[in-house]
Amino acid sequence: MIKGKIYDLAKIISINNLILGEKSQIDDFCFINSGKKTEIGRNVHIASFTTIVGGGECVIGDFAGLSAGCRIITASDDFSGPFLTNPTVHESFTNVKSSKVEIGRHAIIGTNSIIFPGVSIGEGCAVGAGAVIRKSLKPWTVYAVIDGRLKELKKRDMVSVLDAERQYLESEYA
Repeated sequence: MIKGKIYDLAKIISINNLILGEKSQIDDFCFINSGKKTEIGRNVHIASFTTIVGGGECVIGDFAGLSAGCRIITASDDFSGPFLTNPTVHESFTNVKSSKVEIGRHAIIGTNSIIFPGVSIGEGCAVGAGAVIRKSLKPWTVYAVIDGRLKELKKRDMVSVLDAERQYLESEYA
C-alpha cells in the first residue's frame, strides 16, 4: 500500500511488498528491493542515493530519516562455506542469510551510513555521517564516528521530540 510519494527516478523492486505511509517520501535515485517486506511509516524521508538491498525485511518507524547515500543491508551471502555467492547463481547453490533491520520512530541516520542485517536502531536514535552499524543501537542516543569508531555521545531529548510530534499531529499540517 503506497500512501506517500515515490519520485519518478527511484527504483523499487517487488513494489507489492512495500508499505509506504502517509506523507513519506522516497527521493530520486534511491534503490529499494522490497523482498520479503519493506514497511515505511508516516512522515519518513529517504534521501537520494539511499539503497535498501538484500531482499530481507526492513521496518522504518514514523518520522525517521535516512540521509543521502545510506545503505541498509537486509541479507548477506555466507562466505564461509562451500557455497556460491552471487545473485546470478540459483538459490540452491547459495546460502543467503537474511535478518530483519528495524529503524525506530524518530531515528535519524546520517549521510553514507551503512546498516547491516539484524540491526535495530532504537527509537529516537541519531547517528552521524559515515557510520558502519553492525550492532543494535540504544533508543534516544546520539552516536558519531570518532577516530574511525562509532561512539555514544549523549542522550537525545525524548520529551521535546515527542511533544513536537504531538503538536504537529494536532496541527493543520498533519
